Amino acid sequence: MKILFVAAECVPFAKVGGLADVVPALARALRELGVETAIVLPHYRGVAEKTELGECATVNVPLAGEVRSCKVCRGTLPREEVPVYFLDYPPYFDRPGIYGERGKEYPDSLERFAFLSRAALAIPEAVGFVPDVFHVHDWHAALVPVYARFDGAMEAKVLLTIHNLAYQGIYPRKRAMALGLPQGMISAITHRGELNLLYGGIKFADLVNTVSPTYAQEIQEDGEGLEEILRERAQKGELFGILNGVDYEVWNPEIDPFIWAHYSAAGPARKAINKERLQRELGLAPEADVPLVGMISRLVDQKGFDLVMSAFERMMSLGIQFVLLGTGNPNYEEFFRIAIRRHPGRAAALITFSEEWAHRIEAACDIFLMPSKFEPCGLNQMYSLRYGTVPVVRATGGLADTVREYDPATDTGNGFVFSEYSLEAMLAALRRAVDLYRGDRGAWRRLMVRGMCEDHSWRASAREYMKLYGRLVGAS
Repeated sequence: MKILFVAAECVPFAKVGGLADVVPALARALRELGVETAIVLPHYRGVAEKTELGECATVNVPLAGEVRSCKVCRGTLPREEVPVYFLDYPPYFDRPGIYGERGKEYPDSLERFAFLSRAALAIPEAVGFVPDVFHVHDWHAALVPVYARFDGAMEAKVLLTIHNLAYQGIYPRKRAMALGLPQGMISAITHRGELNLLYGGIKFADLVNTVSPTYAQEIQEDGEGLEEILRERAQKGELFGILNGVDYEVWNPEIDPFIWAHYSAAGPARKAINKERLQRELGLAPEADVPLVGMISRLVDQKGFDLVMSAFERMMSLGIQFVLLGTGNPNYEEFFRIAIRRHPGRAAALITFSEEWAHRIEAACDIFLMPSKFEPCGLNQMYSLRYGTVPVVRATGGLADTVREYDPATDTGNGFVFSEYSLEAMLAALRRAVDLYRGDRGAWRRLMVRGMCEDHSWRASAREYMKLYGRLVGAS
């Protein structure tokens, strides 16, 4: 079986969110199970610094009434011989940002990602990798099944994975000429009077899935305006939820090259060295017995930062230390820049993106806070479990599927959970965690180790994807 991924992000070449981690990890996991995989990705600025590239083909991409010539360069994923085919079209992709700059989307995003979808369909013949299934990710690649239906000549099936329904690729219908589609197809991908690329993908893909079982249920009731078509696909047995996994070659405190001291479930004591070093590096008081609470996130409403902002002083009054890593909404960025000044030696904020510091914070913190409004899957709670950093989460999407409330009576569970989206509920869950940390270090250690021993690897998830591919191509 051959699977061709089409996506806008893929570590280490381009990353904004969790999509970038999922694409290469799933491609590798499938390859280990005997599936031949390859990836189509835009040739963003800086790609050549991260893999050895060779030009392997040229494709002609018909779009908006003209045919554009695009070089295709071949690279590979680190650690695995998974081919990555980069679409080298500088007018669209040789830019400082992936989606935009200084918080603003590029004005030609519709054209850029329509080009990605159209070019992806030309890749198989050009490079000799003919897939059984195109596995396309999010709205950026959602036009693949639309163009496939329009061309009418492709035998491969299409699976669309929705990583976050909040981002749909919505544009004014007056820009439809940019897509090079006939009026009937334009009408078919128009939703509520506007072009909606994700809506088109959901309608025309052979199967649709999202990244956790709970999220697959939630979006049928609250689907950011797409509930009706999602329910239709579900009623036909064509909508699924498969939990993302963790790449333990990358996220593993026993071998992590970014952290100061390695440790494991069998010997977690050296985790304390990471805490002490992070405190020293970020100017926090070197107090081993004070619970260190971390957040690593895009600073956006989805992630619950309105709760954190409203509750911040009360959080700090619990006697914690706090560290944040992330960028996003300028209002949130400015809030944290100011808030940490009120708590010298107690709070730190890195308003940036850093893979290195993400690993270090996971290894150093005692508690990881994820109070998301909604969370299709979430990866950081699973990273935290592996690193013995106890998660405090809201019960939504993949957070509800992976974190279970600690029960002191039975000494079970792997974290602390709240359901109501309110600062009081969040503070109560955080207080339960802080009280256990201070009150019963033996129970805390058992809680840490229990999470570290759980298996959230990609192998089980990859097998579930193989079932979907098999269903599409009629194979067991």
